[in-house]
Amino acid sequence: MTRVVRIHDFGGPEALRLDEVDLPSPGPGEVLVRQSFAGVNYVDVYHRTGLYPLPQIPAVLGVEGAGTVEAVGPGVDSIHVGDRVAYTALPVGAYAAARLIPADRLLRLPPAIPERSAAGAMLRGVTAHMLLHRTYPVGPGTTLLVHAAAGGLGLVLVQWARLLGATVIGTVGSEEKAEIARAAGLDHAILYRNADFVSAVREITDGRGVDVAYDGIGGTTLLRTFDAVRPFGTVASVGQAGGPIPPIDVAQLGPRRSLSLSRPSVFGYMTDVATYRTAAAAFLALLEQGRIRASVGAAYPLAEAPEAHRDLEGRRTTGSILLAA
Repeated sequence: MTRVVRIHDFGGPEALRLDEVDLPSPGPGEVLVRQSFAGVNYVDVYHRTGLYPLPQIPAVLGVEGAGTVEAVGPGVDSIHVGDRVAYTALPVGAYAAARLIPADRLLRLPPAIPERSAAGAMLRGVTAHMLLHRTYPVGPGTTLLVHAAAGGLGLVLVQWARLLGATVIGTVGSEEKAEIARAAGLDHAILYRNADFVSAVREITDGRGVDVAYDGIGGTTLLRTFDAVRPFGTVASVGQAGGPIPPIDVAQLGPRRSLSLSRPSVFGYMTDVATYRTAAAAFLALLEQGRIRASVGAAYPLAEAPEAHRDLEGRRTTGSILLAA
């Protein structure tokens, strides 16, 4: 038996229930991981509410974690018992003291990377790789806008984009969050509650607008972000923490704006195992070298998963948040 947090129906944070379930031995290509931590992400909220469909319920939520290999199934020779590992992947199942997972989704952790750091950063790291290298190639001279720059994904984007030579503008909800983002390398912080972020971006860029903007807020923020991007720039919509994605008329993107709108899916990006492993390895290398720091804002006991979701949805968190398995 192992402890898990799962939903039996869709709903609010109260739908998360601590249960005990039987865990079979790993099958062909599978690995049993005794987890130290699981990451908590907004995609977990979307799964919990039913916004993003799950194959079946009851379902154990969570798409990333870190721990130690306890057993391997037939045909697994790339991972061994005792290895410290981290992962991000579908199917869901990370909110657990132990879980089964395909071996090709696991990456060994170098000694310099704590499991606590990796568990809440893998999804953000792979997402950042997708956004910075595939969605819009970022390099010296690029100016970009990151919404929620003090959040888990935001802090990774800020650091990695700066390593690539970009100038980074970010929106944050408070001066405290602005200081956290600046410590990660943010060039310009915009307190969106105190200032119009479009006007601020235009002022910072001498009226030009940014080359690319990353929006995980959705709602009206996405529509307003179009005005913060230069002609023939790109807006990447990567979430909807602030509300549903509104219907968008293609005419809204031009001819005055002449924009590209991207809706990249990190889970689609990770479908190709080679792409996933390349992106994850690149991120872990930067963590190991200390060039990117994984910021953990809070860690909750597994039984307090509902409170973790409430804090995440209430925007009361910074950096990554974890469940201690």
